[in-house]
Amino acid sequence: MAEFSSAVYQNEFLPDGGTDVNAIVTVRCTGAGSAGRTGSGDAGEIIVVDTSGSMGMTNMQAAKQAAMVALDNILDGTYFAVVAGNHKAYLAYPKVQSGPGMVQMNAATRAEAKHEIGYFRAEGGTAMGTWLSLCRMLFASIAGLANKHVILLTDGENHNETPQQLDLALTSCTGQFQVDARGIGVDWQVPEIRKIAQTLLGSVDIIPHPSQLSAVFADLMRNSMARGVANAELRVWIPQGAQVLFIRQVSPTVEDLTQRGTPVNQLTMSYPTGSWADEERDYHVSIRLPAKTVGQEQLAARVQLAVGAELLTQGLVKAKWSADTNLTAQINPEVAHYTGQAELAQVIQEGLAAKQAGDEVTATTKLGRAVQLATETGNAEATSKLRKVVDITDARTGTVRLRQAVEKADEMALDTASTKTTRIRG
Repeated sequence: MAEFSSAVYQNEFLPDGGTDVNAIVTVRCTGAGSAGRTGSGDAGEIIVVDTSGSMGMTNMQAAKQAAMVALDNILDGTYFAVVAGNHKAYLAYPKVQSGPGMVQMNAATRAEAKHEIGYFRAEGGTAMGTWLSLCRMLFASIAGLANKHVILLTDGENHNETPQQLDLALTSCTGQFQVDARGIGVDWQVPEIRKIAQTLLGSVDIIPHPSQLSAVFADLMRNSMARGVANAELRVWIPQGAQVLFIRQVSPTVEDLTQRGTPVNQLTMSYPTGSWADEERDYHVSIRLPAKTVGQEQLAARVQLAVGAELLTQGLVKAKWSADTNLTAQINPEVAHYTGQAELAQVIQEGLAAKQAGDEVTATTKLGRAVQLATETGNAEATSKLRKVVDITDARTGTVRLRQAVEKADEMALDTASTKTTRIRG
């Protein structure tokens, strides 16, 4: 039985007339169990392999092997399917024309699926929205699925459909399933794949070499199978007259949830968080209250984690107005840390975009600020990746020079890792 707990980190003291309250709410899950074994329904997994012509023989062979390894890590009894994607989407397994488009995993179906994967060959173009739309239909063909997850692999740009077509597909898939997307090599666009992953509550990363594919697919599938809690929601209540400035996941990655809220009632909004394993996540909640005078107190927000109608944990964000500047001037360490981490993600992406556009002045300024923030927040991974793109003269002041010879894979690795954060607490 999964158990959730929460903790709130904030400076609740506001000056006379102060309005803005910021808090970090940590939510922890233990005993999540396995997908499809605990929770309210079965689990479904779809493996989508890019089979476009650009994959070539080497990448295609590695992708086939990785897909088979992923199958080995799907728990028996889980519904699954395998999709081959180029300028169209093909249901490679199960081989059906109508009715349910997924079957339950067992020794026989695993072997049959591997056999079909063996026939994959690289040809045609790329239309990822079509791939995602097929996944949506496949999941919809099985009643009672709670955990619905896709691993998507590509090696190139989405040439065979317009951005608007991809956006339409993403809109129809939002809230239907989660996607962990991976790009192999350096000929795909990070912003394009990150948009898919973020919209569908998943992750994005680069796989520089085909030899790494199988290990990555094995980890992704094991992690998915460990998510025994499906479709959890973050519910945020605020008092009458208050305003949500933003709701942002800040650990393990930065994800802005503000525009994803749906009303529960007049004062409560619900934000999707997807499925949970045994893990901790941190959320930055920023609320604007009507100003009050010294001595007054108010509950600024009630932050809850819910699955369906069941409320599993709750954290309270408070506000107290004070004339003591020693209290009101303090910045909570957790809030300061994650504010820096969110800015770090932004300036890395902006700096790399400026560099690609040939604006070296902006790129140097943004990436210098990124080095400064990574140093201040102790983000060693970001600092290590930044060193492959800039020469650091003074990390504390963010004084850097753009490196003249930079591997494209190093830039893409920095870009994909930009939203990953370090925690202030152990």
